[in-house]
Amino acid sequence: MKNKKLLSMIAITLVAGMMIAGCGDKGDQNPNEPKDQDGGGNKVQTNTTTGGDTTKTPTGSKLKKVVLDLVLPKAMFKGTPVPMNEPNIAPGRAKGQERAVIKVPEGSVNLALKKPVTSNEPLPVVGDLEMVTDGDKSGEDGHNVDIGFGKKWVQIDLGLNANIYGVSVWHYHGQARAYRDVIIEVADDEDFTQNVQMVYNSDHDNSYGKGIGEEMGYVETNEGHYMYCPKGTKGRYVRLHSQGNTSNDQNHYIEVEVYGIPIK
Repeated sequence: MKNKKLLSMIAITLVAGMMIAGCGDKGDQNPNEPKDQDGGGNKVQTNTTTGGDTTKTPTGSKLKKVVLDLVLPKAMFKGTPVPMNEPNIAPGRAKGQERAVIKVPEGSVNLALKKPVTSNEPLPVVGDLEMVTDGDKSGEDGHNVDIGFGKKWVQIDLGLNANIYGVSVWHYHGQARAYRDVIIEVADDEDFTQNVQMVYNSDHDNSYGKGIGEEMGYVETNEGHYMYCPKGTKGRYVRLHSQGNTSNDQNHYIEVEVYGIPIK
């Protein structure tokens, strides 16, 4: 009888020990928890690595990527081009090579259209600041804003906070030229003190004073230049900087488009 009781006690002890061993780190993980959740069960924002056609939001829903069909103005180069002796200019596309397809999350719109524009040059030399977002991208004379020389910027108030996926910029494109120190920032406030995010910087030598950028300068064409924003870019205000160009020291803007989805 004593032997039977002893064996029963040993069996109970062994079962209890096995149950305790099963409560370690691995046992704490829910086997049904999706791989795109963190330890607290919260969805983690991820991007697909193949195709690039979907993006998971913090709630786990997928945003379908669609082709952005930009409306382009007429191509026109006039006059004698000024030689561009710049160390940081990207080569243009080879003859016959098609423009790269631009994709944005479905539902993205041009949030900048007709929105108010301010600048550190409130009285432009030529044109009006409102022309930066009026929808007119023509390279003809009289369709651009000249905000003078030196370190200049224009700023767009989108009127609401938004997820921002890309910015398309048209400087003066009636002549082959490149604008220096093109820098784009996004922020929550008009004074750029809250949640400031630099999304593009082609200043290769820190001559503008905002740090050395990783992007290259580019030659202006009627296609403008589309800059993809880093994942998670959010804000209400978009500020675009430049410091002259390869033809003269002036800073010009024809149109700026900001693609995103308002945050509700």
